[in-house]
Amino acid sequence: MEISIIQAVLIGLWTAVCWSGMLFGIYTNRSLVLAFGVGVILGDIPTALGVGAVAELAFMGFGVGAGGTVPPNAIGPGIVGTLMAITTEGVTPESALALSIPFAVAIQFLQTAIYTACSGNQEAAARALAAGKLGKYRFVCNITVILFASCGFLLGFFACVAMGPLQALIEAIPAWLTTGLSVAGGMLPAIGFAMILSVMLTKEFIPFALLGYICAAYLGVPTVGIAMVGLVFALKRYFDVKKQEELQPAAAAEEVSHDDWI
Repeated sequence: MEISIIQAVLIGLWTAVCWSGMLFGIYTNRSLVLAFGVGVILGDIPTALGVGAVAELAFMGFGVGAGGTVPPNAIGPGIVGTLMAITTEGVTPESALALSIPFAVAIQFLQTAIYTACSGNQEAAARALAAGKLGKYRFVCNITVILFASCGFLLGFFACVAMGPLQALIEAIPAWLTTGLSVAGGMLPAIGFAMILSVMLTKEFIPFALLGYICAAYLGVPTVGIAMVGLVFALKRYFDVKKQEELQPAAAAEEVSHDDWI
């Protein structure tokens, strides 16, 4: 599939909007959102949503920075991976995810560089405001958004332009390696969940994790069904904790009144 210049420009604009949108606290820089926009522009929404869904599952774990680590950027699978899956024959969503990880890491380095370059914006804005230079003050306040939008457009546009050579490189990969990448990409969501469980799973929640595994592996319950089962247990725990919190003041008041009577 060939990508036209108009489609490349639209994908560049979509990448710019999504990447700069995260600065406003909205979740636009997510693989599923990025992939959906690419699918709409290229006319293949099912493939785009497949890549976005697999990437979201994987990024639930290793897409979250723990401590001082820096996670990969969602533009890798959301834009580059989706372009690979849609335009290149034989590339599955799983293999597209595996192939896009190097791009995700490189783009995250670019994001860190932008943040570093804009680290002194607060002092510069304060000096401009103190000097009465309102135009410079507005520019300094918005330069981070401008840089993210500009770099996002370039990333999306040149990803489309460079898809031809990238397709030739992917087609030169042996079939056994492509199969291995598909298997590795399919394992990444499991690794993401394992990383989440290693942080969140406590002894009291192990039975619920085992119940979810039994539902999926032996009972054949779909993902939505497992989520509903989890919702039932979550609501029960929420109401139990809330009831305990309501009973604690009454118990404390009863104990105090008993002490006063003594």
